Amino acid sequence: MGAPHVLPRRVLLGITGGIAAYKAPMLVRALHKAGAQVQVVMTRAAHDFVSPLVLSTLSGRPALTELVDPAQGSPVWNDHVHLARWADLLVIAPATANTLAKMAHGLCDDLLMACWLSAECPVFVAPAMDLEMYRNAATRHNLAVLQGRGVRTIGPEEGELASGLVGEGRMTEPDDIVAQLAAALTDASPWHGRRVLITAGPTHEAMDPVRFIGNRSSGKMGFALAEEAAARGARVELIAGPVGLHAKNPSINRTDVVSAAEMAACAKEKFPACDLAIMSAAVADWRPAAVAGEKMKKSGRPPVLALEPTEDILAWMGANKQGKQVLVGFALETTDALRNAQGKLDRKNLDLIVLNSLRDQGAGFGHDTNKVTLIDRDKKGEELPLMSKADVARAILDRIEQLLPHAE
Repeated sequence: MGAPHVLPRRVLLGITGGIAAYKAPMLVRALHKAGAQVQVVMTRAAHDFVSPLVLSTLSGRPALTELVDPAQGSPVWNDHVHLARWADLLVIAPATANTLAKMAHGLCDDLLMACWLSAECPVFVAPAMDLEMYRNAATRHNLAVLQGRGVRTIGPEEGELASGLVGEGRMTEPDDIVAQLAAALTDASPWHGRRVLITAGPTHEAMDPVRFIGNRSSGKMGFALAEEAAARGARVELIAGPVGLHAKNPSINRTDVVSAAEMAACAKEKFPACDLAIMSAAVADWRPAAVAGEKMKKSGRPPVLALEPTEDILAWMGANKQGKQVLVGFALETTDALRNAQGKLDRKNLDLIVLNSLRDQGAGFGHDTNKVTLIDRDKKGEELPLMSKADVARAILDRIEQLLPHAE
C-alpha cells in the first residue's frame, strides 16, 4: 500500500448536476482523510443527484447553493468573495458540459459561478458527461479556453457511462482526484524538494535519574510548521524534544532527543545539508553543572543546584550558515519584546525571527492557537492576529517563501 496523500488545504468543492455527483460524498471523505477542510457549493441541479444533508454531515459545514439563502427565516447572503478568498483551491467535480460552458463564457448565474469568477487560487475541474457530449467540438473548445486561462483538468477517464456506452467521459475516482491534486500542488510549489530542518518542543536537562529542568513547550508550533512544510513539498528533518505528538506526513523524518546537548549535536549534523532551518524549539539556556548518579534524597536542608550554560544552537547556525541557506529563529519575551527580538535577529545572523506572545490569552505554550509577530532583516514587524497554530505555520511559511532563493 502506498504512502497516504496529504492535502492540508482549504478546498472549495463545487458539485454540479450530473450523475457522477453520486461520488461527491466519497470525494469529501477522501479530501478529509488527506487533511483538507472542505466547503461544498452545489448547483441547484446537483440536488437531484446527491443530498445536501449528506454532504453537510461529511464536510462538517453547511452545503451552500444560493447566493441569498432564505432558509434561516431572514435572508442570509453567502458571500462568494469571502468563500473564494478562504479557499486554497477550487475543485469542481463533477464538472458538467453545462458548467464548463458557463465557466468558459464568464456567466454568473449561481453561487458556484460567482465563486469561480472571484477565485484567485488554483482551480481544477473533473469533467464528467457522456461520450458524445465530451467529444462535441463545443465542449472541447470550452475546455481549451479554460486550460488557456490556467484551469487544470483531472480526467475524464474511459469506462462504462450512465448511457451504457463505454468510452471517455467517466469522472476520475475520488481517491485518484485527491492524489492528482496533492501531486500538482507539491510539484508546482517553490518548496518542492527543499530540505528543511525544524526543531520543536522543550529540552529536559537532568538533575538526577528522576528529576530534570525543563519548560512548558508542547511542541505544537514546531509540529505544525513541519506538517505545513511537508505539505508544500519539502523534505523535513524534524528534531523533537520530549513531546507526546505524532508527525503525520510521510515526508517528515523525525529524530527524538531529550537534552539541549543532544539537540545541538543533531542540528549540527543535519544543518549543512539543509536549505532552510526553522528553530522553534524552546531549548533550555541552563543545565545542572553536575548530574547526580542516584536520586537526590529530601533532607532538612535543600541542595544548592549549580548551573552552567547550554550551547546556543541558533548562534552556532547563524555563524556557520553557508551561501543561500535561510535561518529562522523564535523569541519569547516578557519585557521590551520587540527590541529584544530585533537584537536577537542581529546577534544570531537570522533572516527572520518569530516573536511569540505570552501575555495574550490563547497564545504561548500548550495552546492550539498562537499570536506572533514576524520580524525581518529590515526590522519591520508584522503582527498577526490570534490564529490556530496550523494557520500561524502557514503565515510563517508564506513569509519565508519570499526569502527562498529561486530555483536554478
